[in-house]
Amino acid sequence: MKYSGIGGQAVMEGVMMRNGKQYAVAVRKPDKEIVVDVKNTKNINDIWHKIPIIRGVVSFIESLVIGIGTLMYSASFFEDDEEPVDKSKLSEEELKKLERKEKAEIGGTLVVSFALALGIFFALPYFIAMGLNHFSLSNAVIAFVEGIIRIAIFIGYIVVISRMEDIKRTFMYHGAEHKCINCVEAGLPLTVDNVRGATRFHKRCGTSFIFIVFIISVFVFMFISFDNMWLKLLARLLLIPVIAGISYEFIRLAGRHENKFVDIFSMPGLWLQRLTVMEPDDDMIEVGIASVEAVFDWQDFIEKNKECF
Repeated sequence: MKYSGIGGQAVMEGVMMRNGKQYAVAVRKPDKEIVVDVKNTKNINDIWHKIPIIRGVVSFIESLVIGIGTLMYSASFFEDDEEPVDKSKLSEEELKKLERKEKAEIGGTLVVSFALALGIFFALPYFIAMGLNHFSLSNAVIAFVEGIIRIAIFIGYIVVISRMEDIKRTFMYHGAEHKCINCVEAGLPLTVDNVRGATRFHKRCGTSFIFIVFIISVFVFMFISFDNMWLKLLARLLLIPVIAGISYEFIRLAGRHENKFVDIFSMPGLWLQRLTVMEPDDDMIEVGIASVEAVFDWQDFIEKNKECF
């Protein structure tokens, strides 16, 4: 496998692919047509992307913003009460107004989603684990139990939502995204047949990233020692960006290198992908291919790296 630098996510009936400062979202509309929208990322000083740990925090925030924006874009094709807006027909003033509205919606969704995630996956396990104080256990033991509870809640959440029909289809598009990337990084032409035969698992998956965040948090939180429970909770919340940055460095390492260390520590995330990455059908693969080709010249990539395959 040769590192390509492309990555992405599944959206509603589609796939978003990102390559450098460009990203494209391809969606299979209700009339079966594939529509592709290509955009550039916002200009963020490149120096932040060169500093270990910090680049992970910056990339995480970028991914959240782009991810929510592309999800909302894909969902717009399936709203019963309104048609997607054709921006090419809008005046400059109308376009600016629409963009402000979209930014406000994305910002609001981002804040609410982040608050819910903190509450469910960090605050809730913390308060449950605090009940163990009655047993006179050490802070390290309580923090370890808290981490296990956090991981259990996350896995339970994934299991529950994976039974929803819409989520199942999104997880299938997640599989199309992975398989397209794996096909390219294996040096194979990006065709439906080749993509179908590629593995649906990938070490740089967002599922693996989140799981690694939870695993690293177990050990980091074991060293937080405050007598005041609210200070202890605040310290946990403030350390989340640091943990996310460390987790990003591991995912980055895993995507670029093949060795026993990487393989062993990637296994939990790859195992969890069995719940969040499903086998796509050929129509979904076609959408994934359209998204890749909008931002990545896979033929040039294979030609330049043919000695590596």
